[in-house]
Amino acid sequence: MEVRWIGPAGAERHGPEDLPELLGRDGGVLWVDVPPDDPDSARVLDEVFAFHPQAVADCLCRNPAPKLHVYPDHVFLVLHSPEPGPRGHVHTIELDVFLSASVLVTVHGPLNPVVDPEVSLVETRAVAARVDSGRWLPASAPELAHAVVTGLNRHMSRHVADLTSATWELERTVTAGHLGDPEEFLAEMFGVMHGLQAVRTSASLDHEVFGRLAKLGTLGPAARALVEDAVDQFERVQAMAQAQKDSLQGVIMLYQTRTNTKMTIAAERLAVIAAVTLPVTAVSSVVGMNVIVNERTHWATLGVLVALMLVMSGWLLLWSRRQGWW
Repeated sequence: MEVRWIGPAGAERHGPEDLPELLGRDGGVLWVDVPPDDPDSARVLDEVFAFHPQAVADCLCRNPAPKLHVYPDHVFLVLHSPEPGPRGHVHTIELDVFLSASVLVTVHGPLNPVVDPEVSLVETRAVAARVDSGRWLPASAPELAHAVVTGLNRHMSRHVADLTSATWELERTVTAGHLGDPEEFLAEMFGVMHGLQAVRTSASLDHEVFGRLAKLGTLGPAARALVEDAVDQFERVQAMAQAQKDSLQGVIMLYQTRTNTKMTIAAERLAVIAAVTLPVTAVSSVVGMNVIVNERTHWATLGVLVALMLVMSGWLLLWSRRQGWW
């Protein structure tokens, strides 16, 4: 785990063994970033920080939904963000946060074994790089947490942008009529749809968590503006994902309309063919065996029957034309 003490002079790197001393300091921000599957995480969270046992247990397992727990001197949040996987699958990346006025502990929750652990560290490492270089020094833990949450929203916004590009390509394919294999094309469209829905769901649930936090005002008036800004960020990402999902739904409807139209036209043409050949089938099945026999053929009768078949088929062809079937 990475331990930083951030003061007016800059950021100091420490080890977990320095935490008891750092917790007694004033005039700075303590940030502990715990990577996935850190062997010391449970001990540090329980023994050093003395966090609630249920919150510590939540950090050690995958939580199905974001959550917020409020304690007398800090809050505990579970946040989710989507990460695209192969064949349209979307992984859920979990970030657990303990936040007080001067302490921020970010715990990267357990991951699916197929997900690269580096994926879950993108947002915190980007903020850590700014802090370590001295380009930005937060004055409080809520300000530092706001930077991490902003990175989380940027990640989801980039995901929406990638899915938007995929939607544009699908729209060009549909309007051009170059669809290829229908099953693969439909799978691709609904894969993009699933990705947008995953972003919208994550942003919506995180938005509700921060909305509750803003309403409670637990972190004090100084942090209220930061919490409200986070609420607005999640709301914007949610709206963008929903708007793009609606756009893709229009593309899918256009594709389905074109496909259904082609099927309807094909069915009409098949109906015309069946109607035109019906008299031939009916007459030949009834009297054919009596006109054409093994040893003798009634040529005059055969001529009359063929002429009758042609007349009836022609009349049906003309009638279907007047009905607008072809």
